[in-house]
Amino acid sequence: MKYISSIPGKSDALPFPRRVALMGCTGSIGTSTLRVLDAWRDSGRFEVRALAAGRNIALLAKQAEDWRPPCLAVLEKDGPSGVDALAALLPSDYKPEIVWGREGYAALASADDVDMVLSAQVGAAGLRATVAAAAAGKTICLANKESLVLAGELIRNLCRRTGAVVLPVDSEHFALFEGMVGRGENDIARLVLTASGGPFRTRDAAYLKNVRPEDALKHPNWSMGAKITIDSATLMNKGLEIIEACHLYHMPARDVAVVVHPQSIVHSLVELADGAMMGHFAVPDMRVPIAGCLSWPYLSDGRVTGISPLDLAKVGSLTFEEPRLHLFPCLDLARRALSQGHTVELNAANEVAVERFLAGNIGFTDIPALVRDMLDEASDVQNFELAEGALAPQVERALESVENTDEATRNKARKWQA
Repeated sequence: MKYISSIPGKSDALPFPRRVALMGCTGSIGTSTLRVLDAWRDSGRFEVRALAAGRNIALLAKQAEDWRPPCLAVLEKDGPSGVDALAALLPSDYKPEIVWGREGYAALASADDVDMVLSAQVGAAGLRATVAAAAAGKTICLANKESLVLAGELIRNLCRRTGAVVLPVDSEHFALFEGMVGRGENDIARLVLTASGGPFRTRDAAYLKNVRPEDALKHPNWSMGAKITIDSATLMNKGLEIIEACHLYHMPARDVAVVVHPQSIVHSLVELADGAMMGHFAVPDMRVPIAGCLSWPYLSDGRVTGISPLDLAKVGSLTFEEPRLHLFPCLDLARRALSQGHTVELNAANEVAVERFLAGNIGFTDIPALVRDMLDEASDVQNFELAEGALAPQVERALESVENTDEATRNKARKWQA
């Protein structure tokens, strides 16, 4: 496979202790990451060098007091969730540097005293930090799939230029990664992403028209943040993962399939050239891929991290079915956006649509309708080629192009009427 970056083996693995910057520390992935790191706290294998959050400074302050990293980051400089507000919540004997905004996030992710960046900020907000880490040659444990959706080719080119390493934290992509490492390019015929189907897998069109936010937030298997939970309910999360797979593994979209697997035990499958399939089976616990990436290429010990082993006899039956695309069109919208070069517009429109649905402004079935209309109006196609010469100006121009398209799409999506 033509993976997005080099894949370190034991001979060239990142040495211990690994110095970690955790971007998105107060979210679902961030708090799970700190649980994993806490299990290893006495081992000396990891040092938390930076914590970055958005507006949840109360939780950030608690995490910072516990881990005492030398640097913290928040979204805003001023106000109730700004720098001074966070500083006031910290113990008097702890004076970390506090940075803010996208420049602050990028500075943490590229800092000299950081080896490994766990990118877990939600949505497009995570792009700057991921790109900064790639430009600085860091090892990136990537939970922010939107970074690849928005700028996958830029990140691939940066990894080639700087030697940065990407390790996928998404449970589906970590499953594919483990199944593909060591395989030759011609050994792999197809990738199969599994989807739980969300809370409305068996519902009809009439039911979907009346779905409320509180209904859509009840995922049957996973405990996740609000945005990704809604994406799972619409199947947009799986659409974004198709795009992510194409960038991570350099696979054409026609060779990335999706199958609904309600039990969420098989996290993805690799179809080999001989027709056999290699599946990754595990309990639905995000600590599995988090621990796997943090410790790569060494296998993490579930007895230490507290991850329960899978008991297939208790699981019983495993079932698989085709997604119902006529009711969940976001999968096809993602494929269309990828083929047309409009993945920035896809992501921006979807983020606004989810925000509006959660706020009660639009209905559940309006989410794909809004996204479709934004794709119909899309025109810009991003160019992520990197020429010889200074890297920073080229990266900045690419990011500004993405951010301009992103903001223009968001503005239109906020005015959209069903």
